[in-house]
Amino acid sequence: MSKRLAALLVATVMLPFTAGAEEPYNVASEGDWPRYARDLEGTRFSPLDQIDTKNVGKLEEAWSFRLRPDGGAGLLGGTVPIVVDGIMYLPLGNAVVALDGSTGEELWRHAVTDGLVRRAVSYWPGDGEIGPRIFYSTGSKIFALDPKTGDLDASYGDGGSSVIDGTPYGYPPSIYGNVMVLGAQVQEDSFGPSGDSRAYDARTGKKLWQFHTVPHPGEVGHETWLDGETEGRSGTNMWVWYTTADPATDTIYMTIGGPSPNYYGGDRPGANLFGNSIVAVDATTGKYKWHFQTIHHDLWDWDLPAPPVLVDIEKDGKTIHALAETGKPGFMYILDREAGKPVFGVTERPVASADVPGEWYSPTQPVPVKPEQLNRGFWDKSDIVTEADTNSEHVAACHALLDSYGGNFYNAGSFTPFFMKKDVNGKPFSSINMPHNGGSVWGGSAADPRTGVVFVNTSEGGSIGWIEKRDPKGDYGRGTTTSTQPYDRGSLIGPGAYSGFMAAFTGKDGRKVTLPCFKPPWGRLLAVDANTGDILWASKLGITEELPKGKQDTGANNGSGGPTATAGGLVFIGATGDRYFRAFDAKTGKVLWEKQLEYPALSIPISYQGKDGRQYVAILASGSSLAPSSRRDDGKPANMESLVTFALPK
Repeated sequence: MSKRLAALLVATVMLPFTAGAEEPYNVASEGDWPRYARDLEGTRFSPLDQIDTKNVGKLEEAWSFRLRPDGGAGLLGGTVPIVVDGIMYLPLGNAVVALDGSTGEELWRHAVTDGLVRRAVSYWPGDGEIGPRIFYSTGSKIFALDPKTGDLDASYGDGGSSVIDGTPYGYPPSIYGNVMVLGAQVQEDSFGPSGDSRAYDARTGKKLWQFHTVPHPGEVGHETWLDGETEGRSGTNMWVWYTTADPATDTIYMTIGGPSPNYYGGDRPGANLFGNSIVAVDATTGKYKWHFQTIHHDLWDWDLPAPPVLVDIEKDGKTIHALAETGKPGFMYILDREAGKPVFGVTERPVASADVPGEWYSPTQPVPVKPEQLNRGFWDKSDIVTEADTNSEHVAACHALLDSYGGNFYNAGSFTPFFMKKDVNGKPFSSINMPHNGGSVWGGSAADPRTGVVFVNTSEGGSIGWIEKRDPKGDYGRGTTTSTQPYDRGSLIGPGAYSGFMAAFTGKDGRKVTLPCFKPPWGRLLAVDANTGDILWASKLGITEELPKGKQDTGANNGSGGPTATAGGLVFIGATGDRYFRAFDAKTGKVLWEKQLEYPALSIPISYQGKDGRQYVAILASGSSLAPSSRRDDGKPANMESLVTFALPK
C-alpha cells in the first residue's frame, strides 16, 4: 500500500482550507458522509465495518422519514443526504431539514421560497473565522444556512444568498476548500446560453473563475470545431450534480456532456472539445490542466455523466495515481489522473459513418484496451429473445416489432450511426444502436481505496430508428422546441428518440409489461480490478417479477442509482425498479441481503455512524403511491418519497 493511499484511509480531522494550505477539508470522521460521494475522491467508500459479510443478513429497518414533495414524479429522485457529526441534512424540494441520524427526529426545517432544492446540499466547515455552512442552489441563487439552526447565514453574500452569474444550475455546489464549483443547465439548441462551469467563494459568494467548455479562439481545443463557429454555442455542459477532486494536486475533474443538438452535428463539424470529456482544472484558478475525450463528435446523446472515481493502483511494481471513468457506451477508462493518460492503453478504433446530408462523422472513436466493454455493444439476429428467456407473448411482440421494419436493420457495434430515413423493399431501413439508455449513467462508480477495486452497475438497452427531416410540429424531446436544426431522430412511432429495442405484452394481471427484445441479463453489478483492468465478477442486478418464477432472474434496468462500498466487505445498491435494496459480497458478487421497499430505491446509498455509535445504511426510495390515504386532492396517485435507514439489531 502506498503512503499516499494509507493517508487517505486515516480518519483524522483535517484543517479547513485557506489560501496557501496544502489540504482542503475532506472527511473529518470515519462516521461522516459530508458530501454526495462522501469524499473528494468520489469513492463512496465508508470505512465503517460494524456491518459486515457475516452479519449483514440481520439488517433491519431502523427508522424512515416520509417526504411529500410538491410537483411531478421524480422531483427528489437521486437525492442523497449528507451526515456530519451524526446530524443528517436532507433537501425536500421546498425545504431543507436536519434530522438526528440515529432516530430520524426532525431538528429544524428551513423553508425554500425561491425555487426548489434537489439532489443534495453541500457542507462547508468554515475557514477558522467564519463558521460552518450548509449550501444549496435553486438554479438562480446559492443560499447559505447555519447548520445548527437552519437559519440563513446573513454574513454570506447578500443577506444569506448570492446570485449565480449566467446559466442556471439547480444542483448543489461541489465544495473544495473555499471554492464552490457549479455546472450549467442548458437546452438542446445549437446556440444559446453558455454551458461553462463556474466557481464561487464559499466565504463571500464572489465569482472566482469560469471555464469555457466550448473553447474560445486561441484556447486548447478550439481547433476541434472545424468551422471555427464556437461563439454562442450551447450545450457541452457539466450537467451532473457533483465533481471529484484530488487534494494532493488541487485538481478538480469535471465531466462534460455532449454538444447540442443531440443527434445532428452538421453545424458543428469536428471532434467538438470539450464535449464528452473529462477536464482537469486547477481548483483555485480554473486553469486548464488536461483533458481526455471519450467520444469524438457525439451523435448518440451519450453525455458523459458521473464524475470519475479516484483510486491509487499498483502496476508493474509502481504506484499510479489513477481515476476510473464510466459512461453510457459501457466503457471504463482508467487514466493516470495527474496526466490524463490511459493506464492500459486506448485504441482509436475505426467506426462506421452514415449518409445524413451535411453531417460530419468521426472516422475513429477511443476504445479502451482494458477493461473489456462492460455491456453489449453489438447485436445480430442470434441475440433475439426466446420463449425460454421470457414467454411466448413477449417473443411474439418482439418479432412483430422486427417485422414492422421488414428486417432492414443495421448494427456495426458501438457507435453505430443512424442513417437518413429511407425504405428498402418497401420497408423502412433502421439502425439498432446499443446500448442506448444503457451502460453506466449518473449513478457512476464506487471504489475500495484499499484494493483499487471499482464497483459499477450497468444496464443493457437499445434503440431503433433513423434521422429524418425535422417536422416543425413534431415532439423531438425536452429542450428542442425552439431548435432550428434541419434533421433529427425518428422511428415508426414518430418523431424523437423514443423507440427502444423492446416490446410490450399484457401480463396475467392485465397490466402492460415492456421488456427488452434481446437475451438477458439486462442489468448487472460488476467489480473491476483497476490494478489489472480485469473484471473480477459480474452479477445480475434486479429481477423481472412479471415473468414466471423460474425466469425472473433477468437483471433489470438500473440507470437511476449507483453502488456504495464499505470496509465491511459489502457493496450496497438499489437502482432497480423491482424495489429491492441489496447488499453484495464485494469479493464474490453474491447477494448476501435484500429488502423489498415500498418504492424503488433509485438513488445512492450512504453509510454513516449515528450519535449512538451504530452504523447505519440509508437510501431514498420514491414512486407513486396508490393508497387512498396518500392520494392527491384530485384523486390521482401521489408521488411519494421516503428516506429509509437500516442498522443491526440493538
